[in-house]
Amino acid sequence: MTLATEVKRLAESKPFYAVAGAGDYAVEKLRELPEHLQRIQGRREDIRDAAREAAKDLPEKAKELADKAEVYAREFPGKARGYADQVSGRAVKLYEEFATRGRKVVSKTSGQTARELAQVSEAAKPARKSTRTTRNGSSAKS
Repeated sequence: MTLATEVKRLAESKPFYAVAGAGDYAVEKLRELPEHLQRIQGRREDIRDAAREAAKDLPEKAKELADKAEVYAREFPGKARGYADQVSGRAVKLYEEFATRGRKVVSKTSGQTARELAQVSEAAKPARKSTRTTRNGSSAKS
């Protein structure tokens, strides 16, 4: 199999599109990060106050949790199976969403790239020189 065939096969595969979609999603979220950081920095004092209040209640909360730990331990295996089923269903859905998003990104990018390549190719074409063949078979420029 040639390299070009292998690349084409890869570029038409669902995992390729899912990775492209996940990358596009990551870029989108990274662009939102500065705004989120500014909001959090603006709420710094509120967060500190809430942490101080929570620290006062820690001993009481720790006792409550210790009492409930046994109940949670008995319920854990059944809940874990339920969560695993939910997570696997969500993972399949997310994979499909990323693949769809990736197809759109690749299609858009491929179209733009094809247009850019055509423009570059056209601009890079050398001017054609007119040549004529002389009687002895050699070329003469006109």
